[in-house]
Order: sequence, then structure tokens, then C-alpha cells
Amino acid sequence: MDFTPTEEQAAARDLAARIFGDLSTHERLAAAGTGSDAELWKELCAAGLVAAVADIGLLGLVLLLEEQGRTTAQVPFAASCVYGLLAVAAHGSREQRERLVPGIGDGTVVVSGAIADAGAVREEAAGRLSGVVPVVPWLRDATHVLVADDRRRLWLVRTAEAGCEPVELTAPWSAGRLTLDGTPGERLGASAGREDAPVGTRAGSEEASASKPPGREEASASASGGREEPCVDAYEDVLALARTAFAGLQAGVCAGSLARAVEHTNGREQFGRPLAAKQGVQLRAADAYMDTEAIRVTAYEAAWRRDEGLAYATHALTAAWWASEAGQRVVHTGQHLHGGTGADLEHPVHRHFLWGRQLDAYLGCGSEVLQELGDLIVSGEVET
Repeated sequence: MDFTPTEEQAAARDLAARIFGDLSTHERLAAAGTGSDAELWKELCAAGLVAAVADIGLLGLVLLLEEQGRTTAQVPFAASCVYGLLAVAAHGSREQRERLVPGIGDGTVVVSGAIADAGAVREEAAGRLSGVVPVVPWLRDATHVLVADDRRRLWLVRTAEAGCEPVELTAPWSAGRLTLDGTPGERLGASAGREDAPVGTRAGSEEASASKPPGREEASASASGGREEPCVDAYEDVLALARTAFAGLQAGVCAGSLARAVEHTNGREQFGRPLAAKQGVQLRAADAYMDTEAIRVTAYEAAWRRDEGLAYATHALTAAWWASEAGQRVVHTGQHLHGGTGADLEHPVHRHFLWGRQLDAYLGCGSEVLQELGDLIVSGEVET
């Protein structure tokens, strides 16, 4: 395994760090409330960072999301790249790729996702979907939503044709409630004259492994829309994509929280000595650093494996477990090391706390993720 960024990945990461650092300021974040920063989103798209994900792969996206997490920038970067660009590029038909991918890249098309609640949506009639998903992140910004039905088939739904109600979360994710009542949906990967891909195949199984590209060239071609046939495990692939990407976002949130705590404890003195000189503070910070690195390296591994065309579903679960279990420990530590200041709802570190807890919930609490991973181990479906 080699997680060293390519020249293109490093350049995209550095550009993202500069844009997020310049525009995602505490004042702008406070002004946005629970909404998104439209100007920042336009800047990211104009810089080509969303479109670049098709070339720099999932590992490149994780690097970009780390930079977003450090500043808790309020833009639908992860959602639109995972549920939109990467999902359509890998599993959409040629016509869908040609129609949707350019718009996702320039920001005129924004895609959110509601695939974890697969049992909540069903196909009532041909191409007509019904069901309710209580919370969909970035729904208020989305032009499309990628939903999974009770047969784990993926559909793109236009938000203009669905019921979308704002939901106020503690974390400002422009979330909404999605209501489908005979709403028309576009089956991802479906086109005239093609049969539906098999559903219910778990990533890592014999059938799924047979469909996976063997090397980087084929994987890159898939990400950029070079493959005609969808994977038989499209639902599992997109779910693992989301777990890996949002774990990368959590790594950035934790790194940002810890950086603020280090700055605070070095600058705040007690009895003539900085708080950072106290052993208890050092131990808490060291544990938080190790947790953050564990989130980062497991997200890198899962992303690298997908870019290499290797099975990665259980690696994505591992990354999600670290992001959920360790992530909430880190953001609690970041707030705790600020002392009374950390209880101030207007302090920047509080945003990291909220984001860390929201990502913990979005990825699934640690025990749930661990049970799913354990079930795969017991069933012998763990890939290597």
C-alpha cells in the first residue's frame, strides 16, 4: 500500500486548503447558520475541484474532504461527489454520465443521498417511488437525490418533483425531510434495451469480485465513465464510497478540533505555566492525536483499495467505525481541553464538536457498525 498522494492529488489538496482557509472563516460560518455558503461552493466548483474528483479518485476526494473538515466549511462537497459524480461515473449509463457529470462538476447539479434507509422507499408503479426519509443531508441545496429502494436499486429523483421540508439539525448541513408520493425516479444505470443488474450482491463476494476491475487503469476508467456496464453491487459500492468519504471528512473535523485545542492550551496559562505543560492535558491530546491518525489511515486504505480496483467494503466499514467511535472521543476532548470556553456555543471549537457528533450519527454509531463488520467476518465474506 502506498498512500503517497500523486502530483495531481497533492495539487488539488493544496488548492482546497487555500480556498477553505481563505473563505471558511468563523464570521462567514456564523452568518450562514444552518445553511450553506453559496459563494464558497461556487469558488470550489470554479476552481475545478469537484470535477477533478473524477481524475484523482476516492483517495483524492478523501484528501479534499480532510481540508473541508478542518474548517467545517458548509458546502455539499462530500454528498455531491459521492452520491453524484462518483456514483454516476461508476454505475450510470453512458447517457446519464454525459448528461449529469459535467453539471455536477460545475456545480449546477448538486446531488444528495438517501441510500442508508433502503427499506423506506419502494417502487409503487413503473418508475414511481413512494416513501419518506426523515433526514437527508444537504437536501436544501440538492437538485437531485440518490435514493435506494427496498430492493437496493438506486434511483435519481429530482428535488423539484419531490416533497422537501427543512430539518434543523444541531450541525449545519442544510438537511431536509424527503417525501416521495408516486414521484418519478430515474434508475441509475438503466437504459433502453438493458436488463437490470442483479441486486443484493454484497461487495467482496465471488460475484462482486468478478465484476471489479483488476488494476489502476481500469479503476480510473470506471471513475471517469469509461465502463459501460454497472457493477452488480452498485448499492454496496456507493454505500462503501459514502462511508469512506465521510470518514475522511471526520478525520479533518478531528484534526481541526485538536489543532484548536493545542493552540488554546499553549496560550492559556495557569499558575504561571501554560496548560499544555500539564501531563493530563498532554495525555488527552496524545490520545486524540492517535485516534485522529487511526481515522485517517483507515480512510486512506479503503479509498486506496477502491482506486486500485480491490475489494474494499469491509475496509470502508473499518474506517466508518473509527470515524464514529474515535471521532466522538476526539471532538469531546477538543471541547474539554478548552475548559469553560468550550461550553460557549459561539466558539469555533463548538462547531467541530457538533460536526463530529453529527458524523458519528450519520455513519452509524460505533456498536452498529462493529456488529455489521462482525457479521461479515462470521459469514466469511471479509475480503483481503
